[in-house]
Amino acid sequence: LLRSSQPLTGPNRRRCREDEQLLGTILDEGERGFIIDTRSAQAAKQARMSGGGTEPKSFYPQWRRLHRALDRGRPLQESFIRLVEACSDPSLSMDRWLSRLESSRWLGHVKAALSTACLAAQCLDREDSKVLVHGAEGTDTTLLVTALAQLILDPSCRTLEGFQGLLEREWIQAGHPFQLRCARSASSHGRGKQEAPLFLLFLDCVWQLSRQFPFSLEFGEQLLLTLFDNAYASAYGTFLGNSEKERSLCKVKESTHSLWAWLNQPEEKQKLLNPLYSPNPLVIWPSVEPQSIQLWQEQVLRWIRPSQHLDEAWAEIQRLVKGN
Repeated sequence: LLRSSQPLTGPNRRRCREDEQLLGTILDEGERGFIIDTRSAQAAKQARMSGGGTEPKSFYPQWRRLHRALDRGRPLQESFIRLVEACSDPSLSMDRWLSRLESSRWLGHVKAALSTACLAAQCLDREDSKVLVHGAEGTDTTLLVTALAQLILDPSCRTLEGFQGLLEREWIQAGHPFQLRCARSASSHGRGKQEAPLFLLFLDCVWQLSRQFPFSLEFGEQLLLTLFDNAYASAYGTFLGNSEKERSLCKVKESTHSLWAWLNQPEEKQKLLNPLYSPNPLVIWPSVEPQSIQLWQEQVLRWIRPSQHLDEAWAEIQRLVKGN
């Protein structure tokens, strides 16, 4: 599973022989691979005007290109704002609430992300093929797909330690611009050009996996909520900056504490573990049917309704499992 940070044809040129040679070394003779483009075919076509676009098929005969459009930027930001507004309005009737939930399109974004990740996972697992995922910049939807595909396929990524490694590798080191994307609250009415809840969308998708496979992830919902909070406002340096280069120049590691070090303390770690966890060596294929995608209530409603009873139920589950 590979990711690309840019279209394989560079600006103002029709062909990049270095890229062709690089991709040629990945596949054996007669082997085929898949390129999953997270842009729409129309968006890729429009990008040709600025020297980008898509790689000519004839130059990559062993690769099959698949377009799976995933929204990012302003459309995603506005979608989440509409969801928060609907959740915050106590006067809505049932019909009006369902209508506003649908019109926000947030659950549609969750479904699209999981569907594309499943496609990548199927190409790897069932077709036994190499997969390259790329998009406009390679630091947003590309990372969303590669990280989710690994969770689906790799049991080690579903442990607490493995999940932290996945985030470090696929989001932080790969250059997701946290400072730009999470400049203000995810539900802010501001329309910053660079702001977008991509990381929140990823966490929502992980929550969907944890709900559909309640025994297969070693960590629970509390970890996902903690990661969301720290991506937007944190006392730690883990999500600071927009790239490894920025963090290195600002000496973030030398000047701040790591979120992972805090979460891995025994007393904190215990709060994050899933008491129902049972290691599952199999691939976990999530359902992406509309009936299977649910609203992550503990995220969007946690400041609107009390969570005391849910917290007490979770504590009771932990007590019962520990007693047995």
